[in-house]
Amino acid sequence: MATLADTYNDPVYIGVIGGTGLSDLPNFTKVASLNITTPWGEPSSPITILHHTCSTSGKAVPVAFLSRHGVHHEYAPHEVNSRANIAALRSIGVRSIVAFSAVGSLQEDIKPRDFVVPTQVIDRTKGIRPFTFFEGGVVSHVGFADPFDEGMAKIVRRCGHTLEGEGVVLHDQGLLICMEGPQFSTRAESNLYRSWGGSVINMSCLPESKLAREAEIAYQMICMSTDYDCWYSESEDVTVEMVMANMKANSVNARHFIGAVLDELTKDEHEDLIKGRHLEGSAKFGLSTAPAGLRPEAVEKLTFLFPQFFN
Repeated sequence: MATLADTYNDPVYIGVIGGTGLSDLPNFTKVASLNITTPWGEPSSPITILHHTCSTSGKAVPVAFLSRHGVHHEYAPHEVNSRANIAALRSIGVRSIVAFSAVGSLQEDIKPRDFVVPTQVIDRTKGIRPFTFFEGGVVSHVGFADPFDEGMAKIVRRCGHTLEGEGVVLHDQGLLICMEGPQFSTRAESNLYRSWGGSVINMSCLPESKLAREAEIAYQMICMSTDYDCWYSESEDVTVEMVMANMKANSVNARHFIGAVLDELTKDEHEDLIKGRHLEGSAKFGLSTAPAGLRPEAVEKLTFLFPQFFN
């Protein structure tokens, strides 16, 4: 096997965050593996650059892939360095992210191996995870009313529905509960989340999606149900074995789904979306610290994300 390059000079606008099993995607070729250090530390894994030949332009379009929990799934949800992950992706040009996550189902009609495009999220993490780039002398309040990018969501939905004849079952919307973990929910918690209207539950959406918004990156998560959460009395209580078995059984559908989304995103007609032009300037617009109060060490960190931010 040829050794991958450790540099890549062209900008990469599209990123994928997911598990290691998704790094080998249909019609994509690995061309580079990047080790990037950020002011917030190192990301969870090297960033793999994949090439895809766009069906409309014929151009080789790069996509950046990062394993959220590490190459060997060695990082628990609260240990994932989401700031470094998002900062590293932005530093190579990424302005749009498709994030894949296994989830538990909180509703009977969302069956194991179904896919969900979440539209809202409730944060049940506990403040353990660093969740902002703006601290230590720079404050910016970034809007998060709609935590996922609707332009990205429309493409994800459309691509998912084209695969229905191949076994993909897609739910177009849902309320995602993001819990702390790494333990699964109690039955009381699971039923509480159902009473709130929760659709699915995971441990990965936050702070990842908040940080992507701060970094002016269009972000959409694709959720794959691997189990009924413990509320469901007709099913066994959720176990890692159950989750992994359903992930493995549905891996072909997952890879085809993400492959179809990336195939669509690489088309020239989506250039503005994948470059995140609708989000440009949103973080700077939310800046509330007066110039005299900006601390140099905080500015230095943020310059890694936004080289022109304070000019």
